[in-house]
Amino acid sequence: MRSEQGAGRKKRRRGGWLLALLVLAGAGGAYAWHGHEKAATKPAARAPAAVPVTLAQVEQGPLAVVLGGLGTVQAYNTVQVRSRVDGEILKIGFREGQVVRKGDLLAQVDPRPYQAALDQAKAKKAQDEATVKNAKADLERYTKLGDYASRQQTDTQTATVNQLTAQIAGDQAAIDNAATQLSYATIQAPIDGVTGFRLIDVGNIVNAAQQTAIVTITQVEPIFVVYTAPEEQLGDMMRALAAGPVPVEAWSTDGMAKLSEGRLDLVNNQVDVATGTIRLKASFANKDHALWPGVSVSTKTRTGTVANAVTVPDDAVQHGPKGLYAFVVDDQSRARVQPIAVGRSNDGRTQVLKGLTPGQTVIWRGQSRVQEGALVAQAQPASPREDRQADNSAPVSSEAR
Repeated sequence: MRSEQGAGRKKRRRGGWLLALLVLAGAGGAYAWHGHEKAATKPAARAPAAVPVTLAQVEQGPLAVVLGGLGTVQAYNTVQVRSRVDGEILKIGFREGQVVRKGDLLAQVDPRPYQAALDQAKAKKAQDEATVKNAKADLERYTKLGDYASRQQTDTQTATVNQLTAQIAGDQAAIDNAATQLSYATIQAPIDGVTGFRLIDVGNIVNAAQQTAIVTITQVEPIFVVYTAPEEQLGDMMRALAAGPVPVEAWSTDGMAKLSEGRLDLVNNQVDVATGTIRLKASFANKDHALWPGVSVSTKTRTGTVANAVTVPDDAVQHGPKGLYAFVVDDQSRARVQPIAVGRSNDGRTQVLKGLTPGQTVIWRGQSRVQEGALVAQAQPASPREDRQADNSAPVSSEAR
């Protein structure tokens, strides 16, 4: 009986071990199948993505030779209006900042003393004219008497007539002077221009000797810009000026806005040896008053044209440890570093003297993420506004970099 019970226990223990082994084997198989399934579904490694950049073409065509400079706007004429006579200001005929024309009333000085002086001079002349008329009549009578009048009487009367005639001429000069003084009492604008601050009020006493002006008038149509250029550009300036009118553009100092168009009028007669620069003067019609006296501006002077210049956008030119270069895109859309030499820049494009040929594709923007051999692709085109801003932020003009 006991032996049968022991045999039953051993049989049950062997069955438990077998069951445990089967469970472990099943779990291991399930784990291996899951790992195989995961490995089978794992995606393959992705190829490097193309770098988005803005591309541009190397072009060939005419390129304007434009020389840049910095200058200051100056008024064509500046007049400090003062009184030329003494008296009380009765009227002010302008507003501060007003555009006035030559002959417009600016101020009125009390004219009564000067009108009285003029009337007195006229009366004196009338008196002397009556006297000389009587003297001429006496001279005529003496002449008709012949031998009955002594020669001395005739000569004396002739001298009297001549004296009175000269006195009348003096009277006329006094009248002219009095009339001039009277005209000075009405102060008029001597030029076309814009008035500044009013420095004299109604009721003030002015005189011809005082230094305080009534107002300052500046003529702004036309207007000048005086600017400087390096002495190396003197030859180009002189040749262009000799060939005909040289166009000059005035821009804001940040290069973002064109203010006015004019022409070069004068190249100064000497170079400043201290700075190595030459001063130039350009005139502008300035009908819209975009230029104002004292404002600083940048200038663009067009001195010629390069007929068949090879050019790229300014931003395509990069600076490296070995000099200037550009990224050229090959047929496989791969970026390649190409050393270049450049010349002048104008209107957002730079002349390439060596290293590129027309028709090649270069990277215009986005070079910061590009390396030699990198795969590139054209990015979404920029809006016209962004393109204009990028072009305006480019250098105005330059010599060979």
